[in-house]
Amino acid sequence: MKNVLRPFCVAILGISILFTSCADDGMDGVDGVDGVDGVDGADGADGEDGADGMDAEFPITIDQLSFSKIGTFTNGNDEAFAEISAFDAATNKLFIVNPEENEVSVLDLTDASNPVKGTSIALAGNPNSVAVHNGVLAVAVENMDKQADGTIETYATDAQSLLVSYPAGALPDMVAFSPDGEYIVSANEGEPNDDYTVDPEGSITIVEVATETVTQVYFTGQTDPGNGFRVFGNNGLSTFVQDIEPEYVAISDDSATAYISLQENNGMAIVDLASKTITGLVGLGTKNHNVSGNEIDASNDDGIPGNLQNWNVLGFYMPDAIDYFTANGNGYVVSANEGDARDYDGYSEEVRVKDLELDPAFYPDFDMLQEDENLGRLKTTTANGDEDNDGLYEQIYAYGARSFSIWDANGQLVYDSGSEIARRTLALAPSIFNQDEGEVDERSDDKGAEPEAVVTLKVGDETLLFVGLERTSGILAYNITNPFSPVFVTWIYDGTDISPEGIIVVDKDDSPTGNYLMIATHEVSSTIAIYELK
Repeated sequence: MKNVLRPFCVAILGISILFTSCADDGMDGVDGVDGVDGVDGADGADGEDGADGMDAEFPITIDQLSFSKIGTFTNGNDEAFAEISAFDAATNKLFIVNPEENEVSVLDLTDASNPVKGTSIALAGNPNSVAVHNGVLAVAVENMDKQADGTIETYATDAQSLLVSYPAGALPDMVAFSPDGEYIVSANEGEPNDDYTVDPEGSITIVEVATETVTQVYFTGQTDPGNGFRVFGNNGLSTFVQDIEPEYVAISDDSATAYISLQENNGMAIVDLASKTITGLVGLGTKNHNVSGNEIDASNDDGIPGNLQNWNVLGFYMPDAIDYFTANGNGYVVSANEGDARDYDGYSEEVRVKDLELDPAFYPDFDMLQEDENLGRLKTTTANGDEDNDGLYEQIYAYGARSFSIWDANGQLVYDSGSEIARRTLALAPSIFNQDEGEVDERSDDKGAEPEAVVTLKVGDETLLFVGLERTSGILAYNITNPFSPVFVTWIYDGTDISPEGIIVVDKDDSPTGNYLMIATHEVSSTIAIYELK
């Protein structure tokens, strides 16, 4: 595998260095706007709090960070050789999900600017996720029969020897350690087969590491919580428990609670790890794109990239990745609202607006709306919107909210970024706005930039958020120290890195460079990008 350090383009707010290969004018313009927000950064008065800990050293703030790409590695010559990763501080190894070769690829990051390929870990099934804690690697492995139960395989990070193989549910899609290392948790998606003749139950696997006790948590006994929670698979023929599809895991700082995103269901499950029970099932509601601040570009056929308008459309949040963080003593969950339709041979909900029979009582201008340059190209669903089942749709729904959101510990929305991602990428990189395979605007009719990955990093008393955009292929960074009012920090983009699937961060105390790291793995380019924050 070739190890190449390629040119890159990064715009940094509040940093004097701006790489000239970027769109300087647009960047400076946006930076200027956020310079005002930077006064929030002057909450450096919070830095005064940090002055409590002044005995040791001055506190670091997000405004003082610079971002630079220090290393890169190409893990394969096609797609799907690099998806999710996890870093082990004891060995300086980066473990990377490589589903194309049914293995976990390994990089030595002792010299982070010069990653060295190590011996891979071969698997008997398809890996979907990895996590590391205290010298142990956990791998979520789906069965060769995707509808059958999978496993969580654990390995010693030094010798890379198998420790324990734990049973999991069907299609373990994401795995995580609790911060204290006592639990391993996997979200088992339980997807149907393409004919929709076999639809396993979605589930959550909880492993107590000390005793190697495994508990499979199912959604038996749970009921539809409403508020936009979606239960609709196979034209309603699937049962409630079959229809639930756990996607991603985030665990509270005190290791007591797991939050599970249910992407296709537009929901979230809250799990008590001690009792191993689901204590909450939450519908995440919908986002009104007819409200100022929630505009979308709904067409790839209007000839105007970035044609952001309000439309009578509701968007399901449908989060993919989520992460947990605390602010002012309260816990929050941040989500990447990618969206995802069920589209199988045996059943598909996905149609374009021009193919819906719109109810003229609710859409009197339906002829105009269904033109391709308006809403006609927008992908929508037949599973929602016809509440009286008369064949006429009273409401158009979109997949994903084209945003990131912050939810409180009970799953209630406290912040949504509205049209910020579209406006920000349009200003910073108009030539790749909502791109698809290099064609600008081509994903506007679908899910826009597709926020795919989120991860938070604690910097002193502040919290930094990275948001990976699958289609635009860039990463946006925000200061979310105040969860109710995030502040844009910087835009990170390198044209050689395509479709960030996973992002992780490394604390400076665990980093081989002695500084914070942000590591992004890219599904389409199969590249691993290593950024240093110092």
